[in-house]
Amino acid sequence: MSLNAIAQKLMKPGMGILAADESEPTIAKRFTKIGLNSTLDLRRDYREMLFRSKEAMQNYISGVILTEETLEQSAVDGTAFRAILAEADVIPGIKVDRGAFPMPGEAGEKITEGLDGLRQRLAHYAKLGAGFAKWRGVITINDIAPTRNNIRANAHALARYAILCQEAGIVPIVEPEVVGDGDPGDHSIRKTEDVTGETLEAVFKELRLAGVDLAGMLLKPNMVLAGTKAKDRPSVEEVARRTVAILREHVPAAVPGIAFLSGGQTDEEATAHLNAMNEIGGLPWPLTFSYGRALQNVALVTWAGERTNVPAAQAAFSHRARMNSLAALGQWRTDLDKAA
Repeated sequence: MSLNAIAQKLMKPGMGILAADESEPTIAKRFTKIGLNSTLDLRRDYREMLFRSKEAMQNYISGVILTEETLEQSAVDGTAFRAILAEADVIPGIKVDRGAFPMPGEAGEKITEGLDGLRQRLAHYAKLGAGFAKWRGVITINDIAPTRNNIRANAHALARYAILCQEAGIVPIVEPEVVGDGDPGDHSIRKTEDVTGETLEAVFKELRLAGVDLAGMLLKPNMVLAGTKAKDRPSVEEVARRTVAILREHVPAAVPGIAFLSGGQTDEEATAHLNAMNEIGGLPWPLTFSYGRALQNVALVTWAGERTNVPAAQAAFSHRARMNSLAALGQWRTDLDKAA
């Protein structure tokens, strides 16, 4: 299957991507909140619960971003997770960056690492059946950031990652995330809009310079939101309008699709914003979701590490996936969400 064909399948109307690529520290924090220790077996059981949610996986999920641990992991009955996903016609993906680390300087910024040895790792992932990959670049907003140096450095790393993926026959998901929780985190939606535009401009410049085939990649950007501590909270319609405007200005039509991250929003906020953007219409690319916590939150709490809770947890996961599927089609309504 060509890179473009894989990308198109991931962006099938009404389908989205489950981000199940939480690092061990991240999933440990989520488990701690529900009174669980993050053991290998519990992480396996939790992800098996998600992957065996037939309604969600067959109807609303086109791809799953995995970790190295999960890509080679098997369910408790010995069935490889990759086989479970294949049965549901879901494409397995892999997070390949090694995380964001402090960047030298005084601006409190981060640079994502993981390029060393990436060519060899990608060849291994391709043999295991990974159809796509993900790399996250973090752009911080504070009183002195972002700096042009940080934006350029992260954009360059994203481009190097992307061309290596395509060399290995893997579709790169390019994720430049302008985060809203920097110190002091009270910046306006206009500031996020400006920084997101500057970031996307730099990213696509570097992608072109690297020779990346834009028709064989996907973009996973942040939505244009105010800082997490901003007093003025924009409406759903304003977020949608500003996000769509900045994408139209900076994202080439050749890109097969855009799958948003949820970026700390509540479950319903992430759904409402996606729906409002799709209601605008007339866009050159489909807009869908690539959510982690915003898809899993209720399911995780419902599951709570107990096998007897699996059916209820799967129902919660399927409901959230269906709501976001409707949002990807511009057909979501609040009353449908509350009806569950």
